[in-house]
Amino acid sequence: MSQGLPTLVYDGDCTICRYWVNYWHELTSERVVYRPYQEAATDFPTISLELFQGAIQFIEPDGHVYSGAAATFRLLSHAPGRTAWWWCYLHVPGFAAMSEWAYAFLARRRCLLSRLTKLLWGPTLRAERYALVSWVFLRLFGAVYVAAFASLGVQILGLIGHAGILPVGDYLEAARHTLGISAYRLLPSLFWVNSSDTALVAGTVVGAVLGLLVVVDRWTRPALFGLFALYLSYVYAGQSFMSFQWDTLLLEVGFLAMFLTSGSRIVVWLYRWLVFRYLFLAGVVKLLSGDPTWHDLTALEYHFWTQPLPTPVAWYAAQLPPWLLIGGTAATLVVELGTVFLIFLPRRLRAVAACCVLLLQSLIVLTGNYNFFNLLTMLLCVFLFDDAALRRLVPRRLDSRAQMRVRHPGRTATVIAIALAFIVVPVGVNRIWQTLTRSDLPVLGTLTEAVSPLLIVNAYGLFAVMTTTRPEIVIEGSADGKDWREYVFRYKPGPLSRPALWNIPHQPRLDWQMWFAALGNIRDNPWMVSLMWRLLEGSPSVLALLDSNPFADGPPKYVRAQLYDYRFANRRTHVLTGQWWVRRPEGVYFPQVSAADFRRVTDHETAPRPDSNRG
Repeated sequence: MSQGLPTLVYDGDCTICRYWVNYWHELTSERVVYRPYQEAATDFPTISLELFQGAIQFIEPDGHVYSGAAATFRLLSHAPGRTAWWWCYLHVPGFAAMSEWAYAFLARRRCLLSRLTKLLWGPTLRAERYALVSWVFLRLFGAVYVAAFASLGVQILGLIGHAGILPVGDYLEAARHTLGISAYRLLPSLFWVNSSDTALVAGTVVGAVLGLLVVVDRWTRPALFGLFALYLSYVYAGQSFMSFQWDTLLLEVGFLAMFLTSGSRIVVWLYRWLVFRYLFLAGVVKLLSGDPTWHDLTALEYHFWTQPLPTPVAWYAAQLPPWLLIGGTAATLVVELGTVFLIFLPRRLRAVAACCVLLLQSLIVLTGNYNFFNLLTMLLCVFLFDDAALRRLVPRRLDSRAQMRVRHPGRTATVIAIALAFIVVPVGVNRIWQTLTRSDLPVLGTLTEAVSPLLIVNAYGLFAVMTTTRPEIVIEGSADGKDWREYVFRYKPGPLSRPALWNIPHQPRLDWQMWFAALGNIRDNPWMVSLMWRLLEGSPSVLALLDSNPFADGPPKYVRAQLYDYRFANRRTHVLTGQWWVRRPEGVYFPQVSAADFRRVTDHETAPRPDSNRG
C-alpha cells in the first residue's frame, strides 16, 4: 500500500465495479490507490469480508473508513472539480440518506446497474473532458462576434448616427438630464465618452478585429472582455434597434466566455444552465400566453408567412399539409418543454437533447432569417457533448492544439467560477420564477435588479403569441402629392414579385423594426416619425439602409405610410402571375406629411400634426 494515500477497495470479480473503478482512476490519477478486496482484505483486518462484498470501502491514511455512497463521494473529493458531491453529502439535508438508499438498492441489483450505466454512458465510461469543446466553441463564437459587429457596422450611422433615425448623442444627453448620475449605471456604455459618427463606426471595426483575434486564438481572454464591453455599449446606444433577444443572448454567452478560458468545468455547466433556461422559457411563454394557435397546435400554419423575415424556403414550407404542420408545432413544444431536461443527465441523454435542439434550429434556419440567433443557439449545443464525442468531427491537429492551449484551473479560477455560479444560477432561477408568476423570489429579486444593467442573466421567451396576419407598412414619397413612389426595403416584403431573401447572419435592423411597427401604431413606435423626417431630408445614411432611393434627384416633398395585409401567394397564383406575395390595402399608417409640417414643430422629437384629411 502506498504510504500517505487513501485506498479504495472494491470487488474485483464484479464487472460493473471494475467499470466504475476505471473511470474513478482516470479522474483521481495517482491521488488514490485502487485494490480489489480479494487481495487487499488481509491488509484491513478490521473490515469484515461481508462489508467488502456488500459495498466499496474508502480507507483514509489515518484509518478512517467510508462505505457505500459515502465512499463514492469521499473518493470524488480527491478528483479536481468534483468536490461539490462530498460537500452536498455532508451539508444538504436528505442528500446522504437518499444517496445511501440508492447505493444499497443498486448494489443488490448489479445487473440492472450495469445495463443502466451502459445505456446512459456507453460501453466504456471515460472521464469527460472539455478542453476541445471549449476551444472549438471559442473559435466559432469569435466568428459570431465578427458577424454581429460587421452587420452593425454597415448600418450603424443610419440607425443612431448624428443624421440617423435615433441619434445616440441626443439619447444620451436626454438620459443624463432625466436620470442624472444614475444614467451611467443604468445605461453602461462606452459612448458616454464619445458618441460621434467616427466613434460609432470605429467601435464596430474594433469589435470585428477583436472577434478575429478570438477566432485565431490570440489574446483570447482580453479580446473577450473587450467584445463584451463594446457590444454592451452598442445595445444601450442602439435603443429600439438593439432591443432584441439575440442581442442579450450574445451578451450573456459572451460574459460566460470570459471565464471559460480558465478551464473550469463549472463554467461548462453554467452554459448548460443557460441553454436549458433559454429553451425552457421559450416553451413556457407559449403555454402561459394562452395563445390558441399553440394550444391547438396550428401555430406553424401561420408562422412561415407571418414571421418577420422569411427565407425563400418558407414559401414552400407554408404549402405543407396541415397534419405535418401540426406535428411540427407539437415537436417544437416537446423539444422546448421536455427534451431540454435531458441537458442535466448523463452524456448519452445529453447528446439526444443536443441532436433534437440542433434539428429544430436547423429547420428554423432554413425557413426564417434570424441573423446569428439560431447559429449561436446551435453553437451552445457544443457544451452538451464532451471531447470524446467532438473528437470524431475535428481534425487531429486541431485536437492537439486545443489540448496544448488548455488551462488547468487553479484554486483562484475555481473560486471565481464558484462565485460566478452563485450569481448566475440564483438570478436564472428568479428569471424563470418571474416568467411563471410575474413576481420575484425573496432576496433574489434584489440580486436580479443589481445585475440587470449588465445584461448577464436575461429573461427569454420567443413567439409567445403567434401572429395570424401580416400587416406591412409601405412608405411612399411624392414630389407633388399625386404621383407616389414606394421606398423598397432590402429584405422585408415589398414588391409582390420579389421572393423572400436570405440575410443570415446579417440582421437588417430597420427591416425588423418595420415588422414590429406594423403590429402597433405610430404612438407605439415614435421612431417612425424620425424615419419619415430623415426621408424628407434625404439623409444619405438612412437611405443607405434601403434597397434603393426612388428620389435620386432630390428628396420628396411629401411622405406617407400605407398599411397592407400581406400573404404568401398560393401555388396557382404564383404559377399564373409569378407573384410570391398577394396584398390588400388596410388604410393609412402615417398620413401625408411634408418638411414644412416638421419645421412647425420646435422639437423634432415630437410627432408632427399633419392634416388628417390628406392622402
